[in-house]
This record gives sequence, C-alpha cells and structure tokens, in this order.
Amino acid sequence: MGGGAVAPVLSRRRGLAGQSGWAGLVHNRKVFAIAVFASLGGLLYGYNQGVFSGVLGMQNFNNKMGSATQDPDTKGWLVSILELGAWFGVLCTGYLADKLSRKYTILLAVVVFCIGVIVQTAAVHSSSIFGGRFVTGLGVGSLSMAVPLYNAELAPPEVRGSLVALQQLAITFGIMISFWIDYGTNYIGGTGDTQSEAAWRIPLALQLVPALILGCGILFMPFSPRWLVNQGRDDEAIAVISSTRNLSVDSDLVQIEFLEIKAQYLFEKEMSAIRFPQYQDDTFASDFKLAVFDYLSLLTSRTLLYRTAVGTLTMFFQQWTGVNAILYYAPSIFASLGLTGNTVSLLATGVVGIVMFLATIPAVIWVDNAGRKPILVSGAFIMAACHIIVAILTGLFHDSWATHSAAGWVASVFVWIFAMAFGYSWGPCGWILAAEIWPLSIRGKGVSIAASSNWMNNFIVGQVTPSMMAHLGFGTFVFFGAFSFLGGLFILFMVPETKGLTLEEMDEVFGSVGLVAADQERQEDINRRIGLTQYDREPSDIHEDKIDEKV
Repeated sequence: MGGGAVAPVLSRRRGLAGQSGWAGLVHNRKVFAIAVFASLGGLLYGYNQGVFSGVLGMQNFNNKMGSATQDPDTKGWLVSILELGAWFGVLCTGYLADKLSRKYTILLAVVVFCIGVIVQTAAVHSSSIFGGRFVTGLGVGSLSMAVPLYNAELAPPEVRGSLVALQQLAITFGIMISFWIDYGTNYIGGTGDTQSEAAWRIPLALQLVPALILGCGILFMPFSPRWLVNQGRDDEAIAVISSTRNLSVDSDLVQIEFLEIKAQYLFEKEMSAIRFPQYQDDTFASDFKLAVFDYLSLLTSRTLLYRTAVGTLTMFFQQWTGVNAILYYAPSIFASLGLTGNTVSLLATGVVGIVMFLATIPAVIWVDNAGRKPILVSGAFIMAACHIIVAILTGLFHDSWATHSAAGWVASVFVWIFAMAFGYSWGPCGWILAAEIWPLSIRGKGVSIAASSNWMNNFIVGQVTPSMMAHLGFGTFVFFGAFSFLGGLFILFMVPETKGLTLEEMDEVFGSVGLVAADQERQEDINRRIGLTQYDREPSDIHEDKIDEKV
C-alpha cells in the first residue's frame, strides 16, 4: 500500500518531538498557553448550553416573557432556535475560515456572539430572546468548529490529541459552572414573585466574560501556519512553527512540520486540479463551485458515502440519546420527578454538571487505549437502561411523587448516572470518531457535515422535548432510551474500530482501498518533490541534533 517512503520521515519527526499528552502541554509553555486559550472556546460553548435551562425555571423570567415560556411548542422554539443558528453558523465557517483566516473568523464569531448575548440580556419581550438566541447561535456554531480547527493546526502534532481532550473538558466545565451560577443567582431578590430581574440577566450577561477574553486574546495569537501556507506566506508559516516550538527556523523539526503542511496543501491543490480543471482560475464563482462539488462528493461517491453515514449518524444518535433534553430542561425534568421547589430542582441540575465533568476526565485520557467502540457501546447501553428505569418510576409514581419521595430521588440518581455515561462516552468519543474517519482530501468538509448533523439534531431535540414531556410524559424517557439502545447497536454492528489506525488503514476498514492507494502514491510523489523525504535518518541521530540545538 505504499507508505515506505514516508515512514522514515515520520520516525524522524517522532524522534525530534517532545513529550505527548498532558506532560507535553506542561513541558512546552507556549503550547500549554495555546491549549488553555483553546479551552475558552469550549467553555463558552458549554456555558451557553447549560445556562438557559436554569433561566427557564426562574419565576421572574417567566413573568417577563409571558406565554413564550408557558406554551410547550413556543418554549421548544425558545430553546432550540439557538441550535438552528448554530447549524447555519457551522456551515458558513469552513468558507469563512479559508477566506478570512481561522484567527479573524474566531474574532468575527465572538463579535456576533456578543451581539446576541447583549440582546438577550437587555430583553424586555420574548421576541428579543428569540432573536438574540439565534444570533448567539451563529457565533456558537462558528466557534464550535473554528476554535478547535485553529488550535489543532497551530499545535505540534504530539500534543494535538490532548488539545482536543482539553477542549471537551472545557465544554463540560462550562456546563457545570453555568448550572451552579443559575443556582446562585436564583436567590437574588428572593424567590417566587419577589425575584429580581438580575437573577436571570446576570447569568446571561456573564457569557460575555469568556467571549471578550477570547476575542481580545485572539488578536495577539499567530495565524494558523496551515492558512499561511495556503495563502503563499511560507516564511510566516515557518516563523509561527519556530515560535510555538521554541526552536530555530533552521531546525529539522521545524522544517519537517512546515514541509508536511506544504505537502498537504499541494496534495489538495493537485487533487482539485485533476477533478475540476475548469474551476482553477481562483475567481469567487469557481471557488464556490469547487466547494459545492466537494460537498456533493460526500454523497455521490460510494467510497465516501459510508463515511458520511457514519459521521452524520454518530452525531444523530449522540443528540437523540436525549442529553440536551436533560441539559436544557433539567430543572423541569427534576421537578417532574417530584423534586419540588425551584431551588431543589436547580440543585439537582447542578449535580448533573458535576458528574458529567468528572466522568469526562478519565475518558479523554484513556480513549486511545480502550478504543472508540467499547466506550460508545457501553455508554449507549447504560444510558438506555437509565432512561427505561426513569420511565418505569415515572409511570408508576407520576401522580403520587409527594408520598413516594424516595422513588423521585432514585429516578434523579439515574438521571445523574445517565449524565456520567454520556460524559465518558458519546460526549468526547462521538466527536473524535466523526473527525478522524475522513480521507485527507475532504477532511474539512466531512467534519463540517458531521458537525452540522450534530447541531440540526440538537435543534430538533430542543424544540420537541417540551411537547414530548407535556404529551408523552414517561414515554419521553422510553423514546430517548430506545434511540440510545439503537445508537449502541449502530456502533456495534456498523462502525469499525478506528483506534490507532493510520490514514491508510482507515481506508482499508472503510472499503476504499483504491482511493487511498492513489492518494498515497500522489502524496509520496509530492513529498519527494519538495524534499520532505530527505529527512530519513534514524531517530537516534536526530535526538542528538535536538539536544545540540537546545544547548
């Protein structure tokens, strides 16, 4: 299958590279700073996901917004319109990131996000909440793709996986702190009709803090070296790699990483020229048509359709586990389980954030050892069991929770176990799987389609959950439990294990060997032409070079 010409270069790069994982983040202060900076995007995303559930349960907010928070259908739109905006935002991000740069796309997304937050915070009518949440969604969707893309391209290869792990941890951390901020501000001005407007305006306004830090901080960050190479700014790209690596521009490691980026850029450019020679004049119309044809290839190519199905269906089942029904409507759900009083339901909601955050920690550390399939399948089946148990308890005691408080607490415990199961499985692993299954030539567009599936299904779940809770009652948990179980079966029987697979091996398990053979041959030819294969000495030789250079 080829690869022999590339293996020595990879071996040499590994010999030069520093530590990986968490140790690598701590060892390299600049890279660690980048990782912390990346986590602001995840924190913003997670906080936004969780904060509105508490706000929906606050008496003053309901009084201000009137019927918008009382009617189940309208309430569903109030929550889910953010996801509709995020779906549109993530689809626009790929084009904007290529044209404006990853850096300025993040800045634009932050500006849009802040406008939406300000409109919500100052809202006096429900129409402002609807409009503000849609605009906020545009920013959230764009950030959910642009921030990881920027940092993944900026980070050295050996810490890229840990960067993704930190991003997922930040999302769950954002969810956790949003729940507890809601719990704290709920007391401002008292409870019930005496509650102050500040009780819900403050947690909404606090979204501006990480957003402003992200927006201001990005101005002092370098451009992505990948974007610089795509713009023909090779010298700047080398300077960025040199700076983040704390090595001179002439070091072998810097040169290898630059040439790998250059080789990937040339590969994509040549593939585009072969497939669509009529659209190579760099005009707006041609660039737009190229993007459309690339997206269509995900559906029209038999070798790519399977991967498209895996990526989009993984995101589909991730959302239809009902996780965001729990996150968005947790206080209402806990109240329906007999935990009366807004304070008690918010307290139970805060526990959801804690257990989900804690469960994510071991997952992001050990996922490369355990594999994707065992984690996803076990998580799906545990979530299904939790849903069914909660459904049974709700069906038996929904009319008599007051006299069966123990049953209500047992049901709540299984909601917390559900959150833990999602935190260690479908939370991190769903995104990992959806991001790693694509061939080099269409990876960015494949990820954007998978991400758009996530947001669209997120939107649908947010919209229908209030109506389901009102009309189906305990059947809501049966419904989500069934989809959780189906998600586990889908992974078990339809998705191959991707742990530790190279691109070449990934294409083999997805049944597209011919595609990878052609891609690999072309890639090796490019590597030879630009001089990447000259770095083929033994890793032991390189390590000595690295030590000499440090001295």
